[in-house]
Amino acid sequence: MVRLTRVQQQERTRTSVLAAAREEFTEHGYALAKVDRIAERAELTRGAVYSNFPSKRALYLAVLIDMVESAAVGAPTSPTSPTSPTSPADALGAFARTWLERLPLVGDTASGGRLHLRSLVGVLDDEHGRTVLAQVVRLEALLLAIALESCEPPVRRVRLAELVLTLLDGSGHLAESAPGFGDPFDLARACEHLAGIDLADTWTPSYLPYVAPARPCGDAWDPPTELADQISGDRVDVGADGLIAVLGAGRLAAAEEAVRSARPGDQVTVVVVTNDPAETGRLVRLRITDLLGCLRRVFAPGVWQRVRLVLDDGSLTASAIGLTDLDDETESAVRVRGGAIVARAHGRGAAYAASTAGASNGTQTRDART
Repeated sequence: MVRLTRVQQQERTRTSVLAAAREEFTEHGYALAKVDRIAERAELTRGAVYSNFPSKRALYLAVLIDMVESAAVGAPTSPTSPTSPTSPADALGAFARTWLERLPLVGDTASGGRLHLRSLVGVLDDEHGRTVLAQVVRLEALLLAIALESCEPPVRRVRLAELVLTLLDGSGHLAESAPGFGDPFDLARACEHLAGIDLADTWTPSYLPYVAPARPCGDAWDPPTELADQISGDRVDVGADGLIAVLGAGRLAAAEEAVRSARPGDQVTVVVVTNDPAETGRLVRLRITDLLGCLRRVFAPGVWQRVRLVLDDGSLTASAIGLTDLDDETESAVRVRGGAIVARAHGRGAAYAASTAGASNGTQTRDART
């Protein structure tokens, strides 16, 4: 008889719980699902379920993440040019068609359709959850915009990305309450046409002139080595020269500040941290993993070449740069050069301050897509 190690047993228990929870959520939906029934389905105790997932919401988010990650395995990815989209309209049409595959099918049950849709209706029933989701969507829009900005002409397209995500998310909410309404092909064509709207999109934050300067330093830099880049799926080298922005889940909109203010040639690493990995961390992971799964099927990996995104549930990067007492309002940044931290900044505008530290004219030329 083969004896399982503790880690193997924990993984087996977790797998059983996720399978049972997916059945329960598919049959009853989130609101009516019961942890006791999930435990019964998995042939485990209620305590065994809670030892792996501290709440029903954490378990629901884990089920959705498992579904998204399983769907991503073997999914086609965009090849390199010339077959990758070269115009924003083509790119948005392809992205919309990929995103819309999640809409419930006519034969789906109401609960099963909501699960397939990755519905969060009734799940984020508190102010904190809604606030975090709003910040995550801002980060989603930035990731989509960076990809669109690889098309000609190379201008900022964050507002366009926000508009497209609003249309698609809205269609998802309508499909949840009125299944079958709306033609996905019409929605995809509408997204294509949105690319032609002049939104006068610029990046001109009013607070930048008032950002406190970064603190110059020459601190030793011993970066963690086991972190993954969510965009590429590869191990990320946070020790490379460039800008590292550590953002709490309530400050994710500041990721654009890191991207736009970075110096030419610098690597930009956005590190997301939270003191609640079970729920807040899983919410961020779910949405980002889901979006990137769609983007990879449309755009070549090189469009995000300068940007790395790390979901650091263990706060390894934050600890390495000396941050403690992390929360969702954390906003800090360091500039790395030659294996040392040469500038530190904290609070609003931290990424801008760290990136522009030491610039000869006191400011930094912004990204061309402004």
